[in-house]
Formats: sequence, C-alpha cells, structure tokens
Amino acid sequence: MPGATLDPDTDRRAARADADGAGHGHSHGLIDTSIKRSRAGMQAVLISLAILGLVALGQTVVFVLSGSIALLADLIHNFGDALTAVPLGIAFALRSGTAERYAGLAVVAAIFISACVAGVEAVGRLIHPSAPTHLVALALAGAIGYVGNFIAGRVRLAAGRRLDSPALIADGKHARADAYVSLGVILSAAVVALGAPIADPLIGLAITVVILRITWQSWVVVAGAGHAHSH
Repeated sequence: MPGATLDPDTDRRAARADADGAGHGHSHGLIDTSIKRSRAGMQAVLISLAILGLVALGQTVVFVLSGSIALLADLIHNFGDALTAVPLGIAFALRSGTAERYAGLAVVAAIFISACVAGVEAVGRLIHPSAPTHLVALALAGAIGYVGNFIAGRVRLAAGRRLDSPALIADGKHARADAYVSLGVILSAAVVALGAPIADPLIGLAITVVILRITWQSWVVVAGAGHAHSH
C-alpha cells in the first residue's frame, strides 16, 4: 500500500518515538502546572503584601499622632501579617509542599508574637494611663485597617482554595478576621470621645484576645494539613 512500511524494525522505532514524544509532552504539562501554581501563589502573596503594607504604614502615622494602644495592637498585627508574605512567597517560589507547611507554621508564629506584643503594650497603658488624641484620624485608621484586611483576606483565601494551599487559607482566614479586629480601633475612638479614655487599653486587650483565638484557629488549619499529608 502507498506510504506503508515493510520493515518491522522501522515501525517499532516509530512507535517508540511517538510514545517518547507523548511522554515528553505530558511532563511539560506537569511542569507548566507547577509553574502556574507558583506564579498564582506568589501573585496573591504580593498583592496582599502591598495592601497590608500600605495599611500598616498609614496606621503608623496615625499612631504617632494619637498614641492609641488599640491602634498599636492592630498596627503591630498588620505589620506581622505583611511579613508573613515572605515565607509564603519563598515557599511558592520553591514550588515545595514542605516549604509551604513551614511557611504556614511561620504565619502562626507571627500571629502569636503580634498578640504577645500587643498584650504587653495594653497592660503597660493600663498601668500608666494616657488618653489617645486625634480621634477622627484614629477612627479613619481603623476603617483603613478594616478595608485593607478584608481585601487581603479575600485575595489570600481565594488563591488558597484554588491552589489547595493550607498556608494561604490559614493566612486568608487570619486577615479576614483581622478586618473585624480593626473595627475595635473605631470603637476605641468613639468611646474615648465620649469621655472614657480607659477604654483604649481595654479594647487593646480585647484585640489581643481575638488575635490569640486567630492564632489557635490558624494552627488547627496548618497542623491538620500537615497531619493529613503525613498519612
């Protein structure tokens, strides 16, 4: 027949070449998927880093003006949130599941440390009372914290669920909860304006308790993912 070969060896070589070509194409597909996942993860991390970084910088200016402990608790926490982008970004750059699990642990540690620092500052202000000032700016800083954390949380949660990344999911839930923590800053400004300056460090302590709860919830997510992976 025209175009048909009569050499069995030639046919076998051609079949092997086709199989090798198919296998080669499949491996490229896997690599491409891994690279896409890495890029998507890093993009989510960088976007949320930019958002939380701007929030923290803006709140720093208002803290210097107002001296609010409630704002300081939120500010410290937001800086910690922004810094969690570093281990998460490294993990996605390495395209390593192990690195992602360690990044998740780093996220939990950062949340816990921020809670401890905020708690110490709140207790110090209770011992040495001082009323915050610039209350309008203080309320605005709380509103900025709410919006920034809400957006960052949505970005990280959406990416974490899409990429099946427990570390990103934990950080996304953490940022989303922080949005409501920032509302405490607005409450502090309102109560102080009504003539109860003691409310500021008390709200700072309440924020600390909420952050500790977030720490535990994030630990459950990350540790649970690590346990499932080991099995």
